[in-house]
Amino acid sequence: MGQEASTLNIPPRKVVKTIAVGQEVEGVVKRVTEFGAFIDIGVGRDGLVHVSELSPHRVAKASDVVQEGQTVTVWIKELDREKNRISLSMIAPGTLTMRDLEEGMVVTGTVTRMERYGVFLDIGVGRDGMLHVKEMGHGYIEKPEDVVKMGEELQVQIVGLDQRRGRVDLSRKSLLPPPAESGAPTMARMADSDDPTEPAPEEVVFVSPFELALQEANQGEERRRERKKKSRGWSEYEEEEDLIQRTIAHHRKSKGV
Repeated sequence: MGQEASTLNIPPRKVVKTIAVGQEVEGVVKRVTEFGAFIDIGVGRDGLVHVSELSPHRVAKASDVVQEGQTVTVWIKELDREKNRISLSMIAPGTLTMRDLEEGMVVTGTVTRMERYGVFLDIGVGRDGMLHVKEMGHGYIEKPEDVVKMGEELQVQIVGLDQRRGRVDLSRKSLLPPPAESGAPTMARMADSDDPTEPAPEEVVFVSPFELALQEANQGEERRRERKKKSRGWSEYEEEEDLIQRTIAHHRKSKGV
């Protein structure tokens, strides 16, 4: 009898549930507020799912997504052991949200709406991004339907982002290779080719037949002048030599040589 009494006085073992950040658990909605919902996940302390973590889409009120007594699947987002707080999320890890977007990021989207100025793409964050007709490709594009169609999946780049307004500007042109240059030389390419290390091209001068004849006549006159100058020089030399010879002969004659 004493043994049975002692057995009945043994306190039940405390069940300890281990949780960690990123862990998937099930819970029951205990209370819904304006800023979120409190979920009982069976650890003696309710966790909070903030309204921004109820869905990857924009949520106006928590009551639009969850109700008290509902069983939901959540993920442990943060654990604050000092303050004994548990932050939960109903958005699966790895899901892209508006807060994750950055300019320059490349995403994949599906065309959901077409307008004359462009198309809207569902990029999986609850807010469609806008692809303007000017950003669909290189060159002039008259209508969006000339390039894309409804339901088509496109890879695009984020070129503009307004988190507060939920606006996402997309570009497909930025991911396409630039158009090939034409074979005709452009002014820029001609300017670039003016490299001081390269030999300069030969200069070609075009003259009329009259100018050519005039040049030849001037050259002929120049040659005649040169010959005349040379011949005059020789005659002057001969005259000087003759004068010297006559002077020597006269001097010898006067000496009786």
